[in-house]
Amino acid sequence: QVQLVESGGGSVEPGGSLRLSCEFSGFSLDDYAIGWFRQAPGSRHEGVSCISSIDGNSYYADSVKGRFTISRDNAKNTVYLQMNSLKPEDTAVYTCVAESKGLYCSGPDYWGQGTQVTVSS
Repeated sequence: QVQLVESGGGSVEPGGSLRLSCEFSGFSLDDYAIGWFRQAPGSRHEGVSCISSIDGNSYYADSVKGRFTISRDNAKNTVYLQMNSLKPEDTAVYTCVAESKGLYCSGPDYWGQGTQVTVSS
C-alpha cells in the first residue's frame, strides 16, 4: 500500500525558507519518480520538482529554479523540498506525488494529502 505523508509547511515572510518532507512507503524509488506539485487558490496544479526514476536526475519548474532543491534520504524513505528565497507567489498547498516509471512526475499515480505553505509579510 503506497503512502505519502507530507510535513513541514507553515507561514513565512518573503525571502524566508522552509523545508518540506515527504515520508513514503509501499514502493521503491528504483520504480517510481517522486516529487512535488503545488496548487494556489483558484489555480491548477503545477509541477514543482521531481526526482526521475529513469535517469535519477532532478527537475524543476522554471519558477523555482535556483531557489528550491529536492533531495532524498533513502535510509529514511523521505524526500525533501528545501525552499529558499520564498515569494508570495509560492503560496500554495504543496503535495508529494509518485509516478510509476516516471521522468518528470507529469502523470502522478499517487498523491499525498498536501501541506499549506503561506508566504506573506
